[in-house]
Amino acid sequence: MAEHASRRCCLGWDFSTQQVKVVAVDADLNVFYEESVRFDRDLPEFGRSQAPPGPASSGRLRLLPAQSAFSGSPRRTRGGVHIHKDGLTVTSPVLMWVQALDIVLEKMKASGFDFSQVLAVSGAGQQHGSVFWKAGASQVLTSLSPDLPLGQQLQACFSITDCPVWMDSSTTAQCRRLEAAAGGAQALSRLTGSRAYERFTGNQIAKIYQQNPEAYSNTERISLVSSFAASLFLGSYSPVDYSDGSGMNLLQIHDKVWSQVCLGACAPRLEEKLGPPVPSCAAVGAISSYYVWRYGFHPGCQVVAFTGDNPASLAGMRLEEGDIAVSLGTSDTLFVWLREPVPALEGHVFCNPVDPQHFLALLCFKNGSLTREKVRDESASCSWGEFSRALRSTQMGNGGNLGFYFDVMEITPEATGRHRFNAEGHEVSAFPRDVEVRALVEGQFMAKRLHAEGLGYRVVPKTKILATGGASHNRDILQVLADVFGAPVYVMDTANSACVGSAYRAFHGLVAGTNMPFSEVVKLAPNPRLAATPAPGAAQVYEALLPKYAKLEQRILSQVQGPPE
Repeated sequence: MAEHASRRCCLGWDFSTQQVKVVAVDADLNVFYEESVRFDRDLPEFGRSQAPPGPASSGRLRLLPAQSAFSGSPRRTRGGVHIHKDGLTVTSPVLMWVQALDIVLEKMKASGFDFSQVLAVSGAGQQHGSVFWKAGASQVLTSLSPDLPLGQQLQACFSITDCPVWMDSSTTAQCRRLEAAAGGAQALSRLTGSRAYERFTGNQIAKIYQQNPEAYSNTERISLVSSFAASLFLGSYSPVDYSDGSGMNLLQIHDKVWSQVCLGACAPRLEEKLGPPVPSCAAVGAISSYYVWRYGFHPGCQVVAFTGDNPASLAGMRLEEGDIAVSLGTSDTLFVWLREPVPALEGHVFCNPVDPQHFLALLCFKNGSLTREKVRDESASCSWGEFSRALRSTQMGNGGNLGFYFDVMEITPEATGRHRFNAEGHEVSAFPRDVEVRALVEGQFMAKRLHAEGLGYRVVPKTKILATGGASHNRDILQVLADVFGAPVYVMDTANSACVGSAYRAFHGLVAGTNMPFSEVVKLAPNPRLAATPAPGAAQVYEALLPKYAKLEQRILSQVQGPPE
């Protein structure tokens, strides 16, 4: 792609579960270059068994259990992770991420990419994952030789070389201990934005301290995947940013400082191993001279704090105050921009990655596209056309008929089964086919609005909804979404949203000291396309239905969980 060699640009990186990817975005906010390395395809050596490892300090590349965070490590890596024998512990080899970066940079160099035109770099990392730097690693980072790839120089820099990632669910005991120390799950949520979750970093650190105290003692710095990646570019330890730091159960989201109570419940001397957090828009320093000499980066190229993949996606979708993004996939995910959050026992509240005074809420609903497909097959003759016809042929509010469709155990709320209620609030065993289709779609979107409002969200006059994922191609589903929320729905290409958002954030980091808002920085970016607007009378219909829906949900939960003590 040498024809683009002279464009001044920013690079946006994404260190995700299965790949490392980069995009280059020019000053007009056009993506003009992208490259990636998929772990399974391009790094097959991390999927093969190796000779039994020696001591962790020997510097040789090792992939077997002795270098893992936990015992019982498997002998193969699939999809970029090790799934351990217990089925709960999930880890990834940190050197795989390092070598992937080497490969991407070499591919860019071979293509003729002009690194001297890069103004700044930023990036995203899979949330909650952690990296444990061995004592002495900082000296290696600051004295990298441009004659050698990173993977060759950093082999002996990690006290834990198979690190816990977001898929891990093995820390239930540590979660309960943390909630008890904080005064309960709700108190912990008010403090850190979430109740204790097994994948959250503080609980993973606690497990490593308890099960591998020697490795913990020999750790001088603990990074998130995002700040680890930033450290590679900085040539020194990059701080954790506020937004990704919110996914650790350790950061006080309002004060933007580590919680002493939570630190103490997880491991000793943890604050010194984490270092102080920084604003997500902070420029943390100039790029390491390693990249200047090896690849031709300009010495003034800035490294802007890396953040988590979900916060970076919010930046890539350019949400503003009052906006919502709804990803309609296998699971449905809701991103909500908040000014005054109300953390709860469900969902997560993170510090906002593009406005340090505001917040980002994240809600996940497990029964998404697979449930919609089941109802399509059962009630619409396996046809999306018939499914859409059913939505068009039934009225807003569905005549007061409401449905809850939890084919698998739901996350928000914790319930299972299908529950149908007629206009009088009586549970019934079945609906007519067209009513069933509308009950499903309306119920899914009323649940999203109800639980978003539970976290402090309110629809405002300028609210817009950005819909992504497979169901965003169905205009009739989007019409119900617009009606239930009382706001216009837009669609846009969100491929590479974490990468693109990281490049946008890099541009923002260059001017963050001027107090220029993120929205001003990205005003030239492509606009989303309007897909649906609320029908007349929709607001009145759903304002009346939502309280009824909330009461019925509570009835279902009381049947599942029993009455409160």
